[in-house]
Amino acid sequence: MFDFLVYLAVVGSLIAALAYIRSMFRGQTNPNRVTWLMWCIAPFVATAASLSNETSLAVLPVFMAGFGPFLIFTASFFNKKAYWKYSLRDYLCGALSASALILWYVTNNPNVAIVFSIISDASAAIPTLIKAWYDPKTESAWPYMVGTFAPMTSFLVVSYWSFSELAFPSYLIVINILLSFPLIRSRCHR
Repeated sequence: MFDFLVYLAVVGSLIAALAYIRSMFRGQTNPNRVTWLMWCIAPFVATAASLSNETSLAVLPVFMAGFGPFLIFTASFFNKKAYWKYSLRDYLCGALSASALILWYVTNNPNVAIVFSIISDASAAIPTLIKAWYDPKTESAWPYMVGTFAPMTSFLVVSYWSFSELAFPSYLIVINILLSFPLIRSRCHR
């Protein structure tokens, strides 16, 4: 019944990623590659874990939460000016994010994989979240605003109200609100 909303969210996610890439090539945004790399890996792991639990169409927004960052991460290498200066904090968050994925692999449990994917994704978000608060002009709000609403469609098409189907979409809603807020606030104050 609500399947079309999931597909609409997929298209919205793709458009938001392309808008971010466009703003990157215009010199308006500077992606943190550590964040965007880990943001593509963690949702792909959560998608694989959800699929191993026989989930429904609700997993598609989670997959797109990784596919958009994959496009952005890849595109950042084609624009020499599209990067953020890395700090020790960026590398530590990346290492924490990678460690969470390794811990998931060791446990080999789909629900544990989702928990560690959330920890991994949240750790990867820290550098960009800090950057969004302190230097909002280097970020675009569109991917995060769409990223808030796209995972909500998972709740409309879920087959079973289970942890494996709804944990990662719930997390995505929260993290995208946290990332959108400073960027929207900054635009309103200009």
